[in-house]
Amino acid sequence: MKINATRMTTPIEEKIDQKLKVRTGMVTVSDGKSRPVPVRLNLSMEVLRLQKEELLPPDAKPSNTKERMVQITRQKVGGLGLSIKGGAEHKLPILISRIYKDQAADQTGELFVGDAIIKVNGEYITACPHDDAVNILRNAGDLVVLTVKHYRAATPFLQKQDIAEDGQQTDSNSERDASDESLRLATNSTGSRPSSLYSESEAEPQIRWSDIVTLPLMMAYVTRYIFGTDKLRPNSFEVRGLNGVSTGIIHCDDSAILSQWLKFITDNIIGLTHLQMKLYNRNFSISDKIEYMGWVNEGVLNNNHPWQNYKPRFFALKGTDLMLFDTPPLNVGDWTKCTLMFKVYQTMFRVVKESENVDERQHCFLVQTSGQDSRYFSVETRQELLRIENAWHCSVCTAVMKLGNKTFTVSFNGKTAGLTLDWNSGFSLNEADSKTPVWQYKFSQLRGSSDDGKSKLKLHFQDTESRAIETKELECSILQSLLFCMHAFLTAKVASVDPGFLCSMLP
Repeated sequence: MKINATRMTTPIEEKIDQKLKVRTGMVTVSDGKSRPVPVRLNLSMEVLRLQKEELLPPDAKPSNTKERMVQITRQKVGGLGLSIKGGAEHKLPILISRIYKDQAADQTGELFVGDAIIKVNGEYITACPHDDAVNILRNAGDLVVLTVKHYRAATPFLQKQDIAEDGQQTDSNSERDASDESLRLATNSTGSRPSSLYSESEAEPQIRWSDIVTLPLMMAYVTRYIFGTDKLRPNSFEVRGLNGVSTGIIHCDDSAILSQWLKFITDNIIGLTHLQMKLYNRNFSISDKIEYMGWVNEGVLNNNHPWQNYKPRFFALKGTDLMLFDTPPLNVGDWTKCTLMFKVYQTMFRVVKESENVDERQHCFLVQTSGQDSRYFSVETRQELLRIENAWHCSVCTAVMKLGNKTFTVSFNGKTAGLTLDWNSGFSLNEADSKTPVWQYKFSQLRGSSDDGKSKLKLHFQDTESRAIETKELECSILQSLLFCMHAFLTAKVASVDPGFLCSMLP
């Protein structure tokens, strides 16, 4: 079926309720190689659907008689676009007798003549008289959720009413016409002929939207990049799900519409991720809770090509650990199976400046662990980068307070000693087998440090009384690990002294 091209630029439509928000709009979708085809995006809080128009025979009916929930957005012209008959006074359910072409009920593709309306916005109307049902539907709001069930037995009743109207029986028909006008709920298409009420030769085919892709948004991610590269797709994006399902490449004619879709989908994913984090954290102690989880792309150097490839990673900060997964943990037990973990207090995190980007990927950061090469990551938006940075500082604070203290073997004045970083007391140096510190300083007394990048370290402290700067020279075989741990303790101290520090990091 040919679809009018003007529908491609239709703005995103919203159906808003206190408990449910649905957005729909026309886009085109391709596999990245073939020509894009038109589809409708249907976004709810938990699922993104790609839908296509499907022609149904005029007498099509639901495949089963179970209760169904259908959402209708009331139109300014045409109202709900349906008529009802029946009611308690007739000892009949409230039945949909007409569906007006191209109006609200018809556009759902999920309502049929012969459907009985069981509930309106969750409230039962099965015992309502006809007029009460009309008033309930009229006053149900702009987004109406109908619970319906198809009744085949209603067909003879509807046919009888239809014959009576066609015969124009004056006494009862005048009343019935007036009633039907009210049942149509303010539609202006009084001449529209519902296809399901006419003979097969005169009937028009029905159209409904059928799902071609259903992608759960829990732990999904949105990307504008060509998979594995640093190349942005123009006015396009892709959504990849936890279970490997992909929407394909979604193309938008308008950059403003593209931005809206990216925001709406990303907001829903973030909301679901935060909800899942809360559920997981019920099983973990405060010092072992998850601060962040979400998808990033890690740059991987390809020895066979002069450029860098990117691999999706599920990035998590939990307790004292940075955890990298190939696939997200689906239950509490999966958190114990991570094979790539680093202690955050022995790891450096740094946001990469735009001038330092290695390629066209934006919003990048580095993670470096002692004794290993730096890892280069990219995320889709600056907001996501700020979320990770904030979560990192929170994780460092939690990890340092849980750790309490950390001692490194060093050489001082030619003798072996232990340099201890203690959350409460600061820096202290003890000679081997001695419990009495040779010297001790608070973290706040540190005025600077310098090193040779190999093993030698100088720490510059200010004496609290004389205000003089005292320099302590040390040697450490694992200098990088010591420096990273110092940085973690100092970061945590700054955050604990200044409660506004972490708040200022919020996006």
